[in-house]
Amino acid sequence: MHFLADQPFWVVAAFIFCTRILDVSIGTLRTISVVQGRLGLSVCLGFFEVLIWTIAISQVISGIGENPVYLFAYAGGFAAGNAVGIRLERFLALGHVVVRMISPHDGLKVAKALREEKQRVTTFTGEGREGPVLLIYMNCHRRKLKRLLKIAIENDPTLFYTVEPVQSHNEGLNIPLPHRTGWRAFLKMK
Repeated sequence: MHFLADQPFWVVAAFIFCTRILDVSIGTLRTISVVQGRLGLSVCLGFFEVLIWTIAISQVISGIGENPVYLFAYAGGFAAGNAVGIRLERFLALGHVVVRMISPHDGLKVAKALREEKQRVTTFTGEGREGPVLLIYMNCHRRKLKRLLKIAIENDPTLFYTVEPVQSHNEGLNIPLPHRTGWRAFLKMK
């Protein structure tokens, strides 16, 4: 990085800070994609994370003797990168969640409204502290969650809900294949 050698110390410090924000943000996304089982995405993100980290740490190591400010830029970039990574992940809203709702009053109305939004909803009757309740289960994309919860609460303001991330699910696997597979495909060959 010869172009940084001729720059004032504050330009190098800003470069270290920004590259550290970038690599930690990528690292946060990589960690979440690993947890969600997204192999290809996590490998790609890991490559760029380490590439950018190497650039940042090389600037710190080569210049820390002359300017200890680089160390603070490195640490500050790490701290800021965590916040940026979390916000970025929330914005992208990757993955699915399962929503469990307990409706003491208008559960059928909630379920109907969610089904009108093309959501798969499963209901159970239950017994709460103050009488019968309707339990509503739903699996949805995280990016749709806020809108669907708003619809549910509009239909029953007394609704109680919990949201949990989904590690894996089989939604979409019940779609029939366009052609025969396995040993049946071998027998159909001409």
